[in-house]
Amino acid sequence: MHKLVGNCFGNHNVLFRLLEVDNAPLSLRLWEFRWVCTTGLPSDIIVQVGEMSFHLHKFPLLSKSGLLEQLIEECSVEEGSPSALQLHGVPGGAKAFELVTKFCYGVKIELTALNVVILRCAAEYLRMTEEYEQGNLIAQTEIFLNEVFGTWRNSIIALEKCEEVTPYVEEIHIVSRCIDSLATKACSDPKLFTRPMSGGSDITKPTGTVSWNGIAAESKPQSPGENWWYEDTSFLSLPLYKRLIQAVESKGMSPECIAASLIAYARKYLPLMNRLSSFNDANHANSGTNISDEDQRALLEEIAGLLPNKKGVTSSKFLLRLLRTAMILHASQSCRENLEKRVGAQLDQAVLIDLLIPNMGYSVETLYDIDCIQRILDHFMLVNQPYPSSSPCIIEEGQLMSGTDSLTPITMVASLVDGYLAEVAPDVNLKLPKFQALAAVIPEYARPLDDGIYHAIDVFLKAHPWLTDAERELLCRLMNCNKLSLEASTRAAQNERLPLRVIVQVLFFEQLRLRTSISGWLFVDSLETSQLPSGNLGLPSKNEGSNQVDSAQLERAVGFDYEVRERVLELQKECSVMKKELQTLVNNKRSWSILPIRLRFRKKG
Repeated sequence: MHKLVGNCFGNHNVLFRLLEVDNAPLSLRLWEFRWVCTTGLPSDIIVQVGEMSFHLHKFPLLSKSGLLEQLIEECSVEEGSPSALQLHGVPGGAKAFELVTKFCYGVKIELTALNVVILRCAAEYLRMTEEYEQGNLIAQTEIFLNEVFGTWRNSIIALEKCEEVTPYVEEIHIVSRCIDSLATKACSDPKLFTRPMSGGSDITKPTGTVSWNGIAAESKPQSPGENWWYEDTSFLSLPLYKRLIQAVESKGMSPECIAASLIAYARKYLPLMNRLSSFNDANHANSGTNISDEDQRALLEEIAGLLPNKKGVTSSKFLLRLLRTAMILHASQSCRENLEKRVGAQLDQAVLIDLLIPNMGYSVETLYDIDCIQRILDHFMLVNQPYPSSSPCIIEEGQLMSGTDSLTPITMVASLVDGYLAEVAPDVNLKLPKFQALAAVIPEYARPLDDGIYHAIDVFLKAHPWLTDAERELLCRLMNCNKLSLEASTRAAQNERLPLRVIVQVLFFEQLRLRTSISGWLFVDSLETSQLPSGNLGLPSKNEGSNQVDSAQLERAVGFDYEVRERVLELQKECSVMKKELQTLVNNKRSWSILPIRLRFRKKG
């Protein structure tokens, strides 16, 4: 018996010791569920691994494995009969033990990223340490693992294989080493290490354009973006992916990149995330995917907990769709509350269509989940505390149309809420108190114009014609007639659904606004007239040798005076029309006979 020793590490191949017994060629043959070693010597031990039995020889096994040496010594058999061992707990099962057996017999085996993790765990289980032989299987697999961790793709493959031998990889810290390797590379420049892209493409592959003669012009290699690792890591199981995200976060990766990776992972395994709001989604939570509702629920809750807390990092659109999916999958209360608070903190970045969340409750009263939006809005107002603001009694038309200097978050939310109220108002099951509660959360100063809330009120009145006069009066208190634009005021004055008191208020404020505008124009007229050239005013200097008035200046003054007078005449006509409309309303409602006195109209004698 003699040994031939040789080592080679090129192309991930390891040539181990080759053992020849009496110059007989070594081979392992599979007969049904038996592996038989044919060396010319009869087998003296049978190792049972799962359903597979291996007919082997004691010496090659006990010379490299501490566990097999111990079991062989403890095994008592009749003389002339082979020993029988049970090794059902070998990591990787019969496939891994087959490779270990070949190694023990000195057969050449090839180490790859696909089998090195399993072999390393099997070697640890069998105690194949340096104590039994120099360059044993533990040492050889450790050397190759260090090579695996040097590349991105092999590290990904090795980490995926860790799931097959979960209890053992944790004990020898292979998972943590894989994750640390991947996290370091994800936080580094991808050009600094070998990283084949998913699908077999390469970041260094040049791209070019085809010219008129069919010859491709070479261009510079494309530089990978920050999202180059999202697709590869999306194939990891949730526990491993979660640990990877925590690792890259601890290494200082930006919250924006972490959030983008989480979004890509969620969209891959939560198909409802890619749909628009639909009332049919609640009945088809598990359509189009093999993942059970329980697994999707667990994944969603983990994703919600991993999202960075920094405001604005995760888009409001994604948060609202995640919240809607959480309602469909009946996620935990804490998960939904967390998402509602996240949306509320940045509600000004949301769009109307994403707020239209179908009602998924067991006792469905309304088509849309208005209670959810109420809680989101309450949290927004809690974060954005209102500031005191005083508004004048009369607002001119120019001020209404110009609006505020800048769109503040609360102003944007006010417009968003008004639009939402107009969308949900046609629901006949929507009660007046719930409509009022949602609209009243927005402070008065947040609306430069009340056209939006007026439109929502009008839609609600049209869909609820059975409201009493008192309820209509109560509903219309949500809007300020003084803050309606000219167009909205014109429509409101002719709206039969509004209470008479509101129509009168609209006409009253419009008349006052008109008077204020006329007074302003008259003041400008008198001011410009007083600045016309008279006496020495506007005369050219004596140095110019002329006593004539500047004709161009005079023409401009006269032209402006003409425009002012034309505008005043137009406003007076509009005022007369409004007075006639108001007088008609007063005549039709005898109970309002006191209006001429309150509006200070003089009766003609």
